[in-house]
Amino acid sequence: MKIVTWNINGIRTFRSGIKKALDSLDADIICVQETKVTRDLLDERTAIVDGYSSFFSYSRGRSGYSGVATYCKDRATPCAAEEGLTGLLTSHDGAVGCYGDQTGFSNEELQLLDNEGRAVITQHQVTSEDGTELITVINVYCPRADPEKPERKQFKLQFYKLLQSRAEAILKSGSHVIVLGDVNTSHRPIDHCDPSDIDDFKENPGRKWLNRFLHCNHDDQDGGDEDLDEEQEAPETHSEGGKFVDMFRFFHPTRLNAFTCWSTMTGARQTNYGTRIDYIFADCELAKEQFVGADIMPEVEGSDHCPVWGELRCCLLPSPKPPPFCTQYLPEFTGKQQKLSRFLVKMDQKMPQSDGKAELPGSQEEDEKRENLNPRGQKRPADSALPKAKKNKITKPHGNLLAFFKPKTANVVSPVEPTDKQSENNLNQDEVNSTPNPPVTHRVTDTAGVCPSRESEEDKHNVRADGLTSHAPTHASDSKKGSVFWKSVLKGPPPAPCCKVHGEPCVLRTVKKEGPNVGKQFFVCARPQGHASNPEARCNFFSWVEKGK
Repeated sequence: MKIVTWNINGIRTFRSGIKKALDSLDADIICVQETKVTRDLLDERTAIVDGYSSFFSYSRGRSGYSGVATYCKDRATPCAAEEGLTGLLTSHDGAVGCYGDQTGFSNEELQLLDNEGRAVITQHQVTSEDGTELITVINVYCPRADPEKPERKQFKLQFYKLLQSRAEAILKSGSHVIVLGDVNTSHRPIDHCDPSDIDDFKENPGRKWLNRFLHCNHDDQDGGDEDLDEEQEAPETHSEGGKFVDMFRFFHPTRLNAFTCWSTMTGARQTNYGTRIDYIFADCELAKEQFVGADIMPEVEGSDHCPVWGELRCCLLPSPKPPPFCTQYLPEFTGKQQKLSRFLVKMDQKMPQSDGKAELPGSQEEDEKRENLNPRGQKRPADSALPKAKKNKITKPHGNLLAFFKPKTANVVSPVEPTDKQSENNLNQDEVNSTPNPPVTHRVTDTAGVCPSRESEEDKHNVRADGLTSHAPTHASDSKKGSVFWKSVLKGPPPAPCCKVHGEPCVLRTVKKEGPNVGKQFFVCARPQGHASNPEARCNFFSWVEKGK
């Protein structure tokens, strides 16, 4: 049995095809996070993949946000599955159950914790030396604590608390439990590219929760680096703490620079300047008796995260058919006729009827307002005030077929007297009719490649009322003057200085974080972000762009 977890940063990561991407991961159960797809945007190509059953959880409040999905090969079809951690989203048979103690949460809190589409749970039957057992896989995308939104920090801790309660309740019921996904917290200093750069690293509430959630085996971490030994002495890391094991550290307790997430804005993946925040956690008994390996896959690109895999020696027993939560049972994918009522929305019958005197949206132009206020068939008061010349502009001039074959010119030709143009059209038509089988190209252009009728129209257009001939404006000079004007107004970015260490041109950045410097521009080294000891990484060059430049 092989499992993989991967934050794909959008389902569009699988540009080469969903099935091809899933097959390339070579796993029985593939858990992806941050799909950024809601149910109305989920298409059949993504939901129904040949050889797999899929289970999706979506964000209820925001589109293109969060979301997790679990794909199970046919030989790993689960016997039970459900969405969310609270049970509030489960209204079908075949649910996993075992919701634990939720007395510390209000109903509103429970609903909010499940509304962002952050968890999918599948339960599988396996065979081992001890007989048939159950393994429950909890696929989670834990919230990120935004420093600018203090309420999200509390939301993240509440999600951790709910996750632990549910996982331990399922474990207590007799099933083995695997929790995997993007936890959005690096556990120890060894899991961070630069822990010394973070104040109170060990005091982070997320790390303290991991210390309580995970079982710390001192024998597995002997020989670790100095930071790891110091972390062992923390009171939260004693072996009686948690019921789950970090499977990567179980097999690789002292491996350095093993990261799963990098900043794409700074190109940090090129210098491996990242963090390890994607995990596979397993209960202690399962970890010791069934797991044979676990590792990260930094060579797999396509996202700002890399996949993590784990392999067990037990064999899967597929269920005869997927549970009701499976995506293939959604009405839009079953091929059944849906009721018309699903496409209709009830309207409030007491809504006031809009009348013509109501004020129209401010985004409309004056002409649009006038049109809406005066339905067709009613005479507009403003029509009588309009001069007749403007009314005649609405009339479309008559033309003949040859006009469509004339070459385009830069000058716009305004319509001339209707009587002269009509007679000219009649003349051209007589010429065409009098010539047997006239070649079209012969009538369109003369030997010089210029249309005769076009010349006459341009001559008429260039004759002013006083009988003097006006010359066409020089467009080259006008465009030159316009470009000079716009260059004086829009000066463009200032020339980039070179950084002091590498002597290479810097890149221009803009401050987007709210504060006194928001909107200001600055130059930094163009190289990817990395550790200060790495000579190939970005140097500390920094320069504000002076005003007026």
